[in-house]
Amino acid sequence: MTTATRSRTATGQTPDSPAANTASPISRRQAWIAVLVCWLLVVFDGYDLIVYGTVQSSLLAEPGWGLSEASLGTVGSMAFIGMMIGALLAGRIADVLGRRRTILACSVLFSVLTIACAFAPNAWVFGGLRLVAGIGLGGLVPSANAMVSELVPQKWRSSIATLMMSGVPIGGSLAALLGIPLIPAFGWPSMFLVAAVALVVIVPLGFKYLPETLPSAEPATEQTAEKSEADTSSAGFSSLLRAPYLGISVLFALITLFTLFAWYGLGTWLPNLMERAGYDLGSALTFALSLNIGAVVGSVVTAWAGDRFGPVPAGAAAAGLAGVALLVLLASPPVWAVYVALVLAGVGTHGTQCLVIAAVANHYPSHLRGTALGWALGVGRLGAVAAPQVGGLLLALGFGTGSNFIAFAMGAVLAAILLIVVAIGYQQRNKAAAG
Repeated sequence: MTTATRSRTATGQTPDSPAANTASPISRRQAWIAVLVCWLLVVFDGYDLIVYGTVQSSLLAEPGWGLSEASLGTVGSMAFIGMMIGALLAGRIADVLGRRRTILACSVLFSVLTIACAFAPNAWVFGGLRLVAGIGLGGLVPSANAMVSELVPQKWRSSIATLMMSGVPIGGSLAALLGIPLIPAFGWPSMFLVAAVALVVIVPLGFKYLPETLPSAEPATEQTAEKSEADTSSAGFSSLLRAPYLGISVLFALITLFTLFAWYGLGTWLPNLMERAGYDLGSALTFALSLNIGAVVGSVVTAWAGDRFGPVPAGAAAAGLAGVALLVLLASPPVWAVYVALVLAGVGTHGTQCLVIAAVANHYPSHLRGTALGWALGVGRLGAVAAPQVGGLLLALGFGTGSNFIAFAMGAVLAAILLIVVAIGYQQRNKAAAG
């Protein structure tokens, strides 16, 4: 028995204990409170990100800002650029310094900068604030997911990772719901002041309840404990880009890129697209709410499907569903069918991303898990950065709302194809191992 295994046995922690990887043992109750706090922070992460889509029309009409469809897309991309930076850096920093400090720093950063957006004097200051806030927004998700994966038993990791990400569309749903009364009554700045709730209420809970975790603790048996000791020196992005992880790391990054292109493209442009289609602001935000409700439902459904069929096959089906649903919108269906299609698009796009995160968390060892999540989400943010720009450019060139739905549908379809490639690779690997 190795030293690591003896230490776990002495403290009463087993590989399936919720807190097997924390710096000091904590109770099951403390572990689940920490998971809840992480989820609440992800809710506000989702709110602070999706809120931009609810205020686009107001920003276009803001006196002195001079925004057009193309520049609106550029400003929308700023938060995603920050998220790409944050995701790439925070995962590795969390692996080295610990999840707790990284999660709290990211939460404070995005909350303060989002509040500051309410006082921006012009579009470019607003965009700069969104960029810096995006660093915190992007850094929180991989760090929180890495912590949660260490606090729950291994058999629940896929479900909890998927359900954790339900916080993003729940935050988006809150943005749509609050936008209906707040924007007409108090103007668009009021939507950004809501971030004060996270800063005043949720972040203090994080300081109280989030445990510190060991950066490179490996939750497993004697064999994997020994493997961790041998592999820790090779942890980092370079480890992801060489055998045996190179191919799968590239595929996971591309899948995330296409999925985030579809999801955040819709999140950024859907209210504006529906207003262009002739609906008033309240109705347009209701359509956005349908998308986010679908994403919440997708988090639950895909959690079950991921456990039942595996995250990769379930993700391929979810992404394909989203692509078909978005293409249905091109036929100008009745209003009830539009709602159904948007719910299914939410189920598919966000559900796929949840399943990809679960697949990444399951595929890599503990000392690479945060880095791998940061890699996939960081590179994948290129899709999120491109989506507002592509949507605005297509509108500025006069291609109409249908062009946006086609572009985002193609992102979902490409993600489905690549997930099928990953599933085939898993099957071949399993056959080879069996042989």
